[in-house]
Amino acid sequence: MYVGLDIGGTKCAAVLGNLTEEVEILDKTVFPTAGKTPDEILGLFSDFISEKQKNHKINGIGIACGGPLDSKRGIIKKPPSLPLWDGIEIVKYFEDKFNIPTHLKNDADACAVAEWKYGAGKGTENMIFITFGTGFGSGLILNGRLYSGTNDNAGEIGHVRLRKKGPVGYNKAGSCEGFCSGSGIRRLALLELEKLKKKGILPVFLQKVGGEDNVTAKTVAEYARLGDGFCKRVYKISGKMLGEALSILIDLFNPEKIVIGGVFMRSGDLLYPHAEKVIKRECLIYSQQVVEVVPAKLSENIGDVSALVVAQGDL
Repeated sequence: MYVGLDIGGTKCAAVLGNLTEEVEILDKTVFPTAGKTPDEILGLFSDFISEKQKNHKINGIGIACGGPLDSKRGIIKKPPSLPLWDGIEIVKYFEDKFNIPTHLKNDADACAVAEWKYGAGKGTENMIFITFGTGFGSGLILNGRLYSGTNDNAGEIGHVRLRKKGPVGYNKAGSCEGFCSGSGIRRLALLELEKLKKKGILPVFLQKVGGEDNVTAKTVAEYARLGDGFCKRVYKISGKMLGEALSILIDLFNPEKIVIGGVFMRSGDLLYPHAEKVIKRECLIYSQQVVEVVPAKLSENIGDVSALVVAQGDL
């Protein structure tokens, strides 16, 4: 029996579960990250663990969180989506409090292992997982093993700059994360709206959603599917940039599969046709021929499973 803690820029989750050949989630609590300090969130996690200890022997605690972080020392080091989490010794906190083995991993790495063991990447030797949520990072399974790099910073494709100008993501304008993340698509839409406003054009979409506060990756996707030209254009731009990011990864790592979570699971139909055209144009032909790009099979449970996988401590 394990506890998994998934710390995201938008929401946090704590789960109690079992991992054998399959994944069994026994209990779960979710709460928003916004408006809460690290201490408050650690307190909520602690309450969950204390409650579960009453009826279960917990063999490990796993924490999945966006980087940068130090998994060996168990320290979160100010991820872009979690600016208050600067130097948080989270592994020490839980081990001191509960005397339970605790492990920390980059969320993209954790999701990569989860999809590799239990999801769309099962049976592969070389697989890449991409988050495409609040942020845009990748986890690398190379030659049948997780590759995290020298200090847990391997796979930070979101930090790669695709254009000199563009929406800001990972503290960098024009980055992969700026164009290809939930928050990035919102920023991209707002930038495109600003261009139209300067020409005296007010898109119908903006009036229908009730103003800029309601512009999100989700609302843009909804109206794109209804045929709104502005929204379709936003997803076309994001899709093309996704294609450029994937092309870099395909040429570098020659994977069998690229598994994408987050926004792609829900809006892949709006993104991938544009990405695929770029891949066909940009990638080495022999690498192109062997790679398959698919949505995460674990779907909305991926964060839960990834944190539980970390709790096993054998990554």
